[in-house]
Parts: sequence; structure tokens; C-alpha cells
Amino acid sequence: MTTRLQPTARTTLRRSKERAATERQALYDVLTDGMFCHLGVVVDGDPLVLPTAYGVDIDRGPDGTLYLHGSVAARSVVAAPRQAVCVTVTHADGLVLARSAFHHSVNYRSAVIFGVPRLVEDPDEKLHGLNRIVDHLVPGRSSATRPPNRKELAKTSVLALDLTEASVKTRSGPANDEEQDLDLPYWTGVIPLHVIAGEPENNPDCDLLVPAHVRSRANRLGAPS
Repeated sequence: MTTRLQPTARTTLRRSKERAATERQALYDVLTDGMFCHLGVVVDGDPLVLPTAYGVDIDRGPDGTLYLHGSVAARSVVAAPRQAVCVTVTHADGLVLARSAFHHSVNYRSAVIFGVPRLVEDPDEKLHGLNRIVDHLVPGRSSATRPPNRKELAKTSVLALDLTEASVKTRSGPANDEEQDLDLPYWTGVIPLHVIAGEPENNPDCDLLVPAHVRSRANRLGAPS
């Protein structure tokens, strides 16, 4: 596994190059903190971008593997294994308000991954990928649920995408005002943004106590304890 991201013609930043991350760990961090991704694919000559759940296994493949969840009937799943796709994960960390409208911005962390995915057909890897996807949303959840049966597995597709070709771009900090604007009477600053979980809510037909792995995930997302 390479520890640094290797720029390609598709991943080299053209603008704001100083915001590019060079360490592969930065990619893993963005993916770890995300909850869903967007898969970009061409279907019947038209571009299609769909949100979907994902999971990550950094130990599978030369630079790690991204597992994408889908239905066997989904057009994106049918088309994706035959072509290059683009997957993105984005975090909005703050609204950046400058003195000028031009310099308003957003603090963010984003990852863009290119490659040709493969349809996971091996039953063991398919179950592994699905477990990674479930555990990505709530760590430990796959071992606290009924495993998928044959019928459910037959209806579900898993795509695997190598994490070799990827880029990470971030912005943080205050607004970048022009020097001549510093004395203007306009407020400038940042509105921080966070994903905050609420208190876990039982289904009406469930009278069990909230399990530790669910409580832990909610607490990590800022739920009131």
C-alpha cells in the first residue's frame, strides 16, 4: 500500500492546488467520516449521479477497496462495471462569510475517486462487503442483526472500487478578504456546521434497551447522553 496519493491526469488539481492533500490517510479519514457517497456513471449515453451507502476495507487490494451498495435492477449497477466511474464524498464543515460577496466560501473536506468497479460475485466477499457497508454506518451493527438470506442477497448488488486513483481537497479557516476591504462595516466570520445525532428512537414494536453499539455511534455524533 502506498502512503501517498499518486496524482494522475484525472486527479491533479487545476485550481487551489494548495488545498490538495498528499497523504493517503487523508483519503481514508474523509471516507471514514462520511455516511454516503455519490456515484457518477454514464447510462445509455446520459450522465447519472446517485447517492448510495458505502463501506471501506483499507486492507483489501493494493490501496484499499470501496464497497458500494445497490440493487440488481439499478441502472447504475448494471452499467458501472463496464466503464470508468467517479465517486465523491463531501463534508461541509462551515459557511465562510466574507466582507465581499466574491470571497464567500465553504469550509469542506472532499474526496474524488476514479476507476472501473467490478461486480462482486464471490459469495464470501459479497457478504464481507455488505457487512462493511452496514458497519460503516454503525460500527458493530452487522454482528447484531440477522444475516441476509439467499433471497435478499440475490436482490442486492455490491460493487468494489479500488482506491488507487483518488484526490482529496480541503478548505479550513476564516474568510480571505481583500486588504482594501478590511475596514468595511460588514460582519465576517464562519458558521461551523456539524452532523448532530438525536436520541435513538425505538420502533413502536421494539421494547429492547438501546444496545451499546447504537448508543456509542449516537454519542460520537453528538447525541445527548
